[in-house]
Amino acid sequence: MNGMTLGLALFLLLNLLVALVRVSRGPTPADRLLPALLFGTTGVAILLLLADAMHIPAFVDVALVFALLAAITGAAFARRAWREERETDEPA
Repeated sequence: MNGMTLGLALFLLLNLLVALVRVSRGPTPADRLLPALLFGTTGVAILLLLADAMHIPAFVDVALVFALLAAITGAAFARRAWREERETDEPA
């Protein structure tokens, strides 16, 4: 079981590398935010897999913090993007 969980963690890490390429090439801020949110959720999954494989319960706590930060980041970006959209729609 440890070999399978470590293999899945490696696969998810490779997905993060692909997302890093997308962050560097994204033409708009929204295109850059989506892979950044992917970093958060995939990072949580990797930490949970490592916590199970290596029997380190502290990784679960770190994963919960990452999940909270990813949710806050997404909400902050949505609020900022919505505000900028409203400002450009208002007549001058």
